[in-house]
Amino acid sequence: MSDPRFAGTTLLVIDFEGLTPAGRPAEPVEVAVLALRPVDGRLAEVGRFEELMRPPADVRVTARDVQLKGITQQMVSSAALAAEVMARLEARLTAPPYRLVAHHASTEAGIIARQAEYCPVLAATPLLDTLRLAKAVVPGLGSYGLDSLLGYYGIAKPAGRHRAMPDVEVTAQVLARLLEEGCASGRWRTLLELDAAASLQPKRPPSGTEAEQSALF
Repeated sequence: MSDPRFAGTTLLVIDFEGLTPAGRPAEPVEVAVLALRPVDGRLAEVGRFEELMRPPADVRVTARDVQLKGITQQMVSSAALAAEVMARLEARLTAPPYRLVAHHASTEAGIIARQAEYCPVLAATPLLDTLRLAKAVVPGLGSYGLDSLLGYYGIAKPAGRHRAMPDVEVTAQVLARLLEEGCASGRWRTLLELDAAASLQPKRPPSGTEAEQSALF
């Protein structure tokens, strides 16, 4: 993509793993981010971040959580609270502009919105949804879950699937394929066209001026 705005934008592929207590929103217990910049026609990694998070005391890791995610109560009991972790992630955002990227990004958008006090820049950053991109590039696929897209593109399912960083790494691979195919077919050639195809606006942007992105990876 030869668009100067796209070339100057850092893509932050993000994933949360969370617990889902009955009647409450998801509580994050892990976050991972892979920072990518367009370089010579490819997406080059320029940084990464991952941390476990301690959920509220009344939210426990269940046996099903352990089975699905491989995250145990012991692993999160000594981790920092989500507020601290999100503030540390926020402090890494030193080279705007950004676009967040996630698969089925509304999930990530909701978690980020609830943590907006601690990560206002992140909370004001638009998201690109690889699920929406995939529906545009590969219509009629049937299922657009991450595993289905991995199978479609012949990308190996990672060890640790449903942990945040392995999921981020394969989402980044899917993103690269979708961008390449979308460009080749003329579906998008600019960041503006990408936004039109697959962007989600922040669920709850911070008050005041839009993200003074002071200060990547």
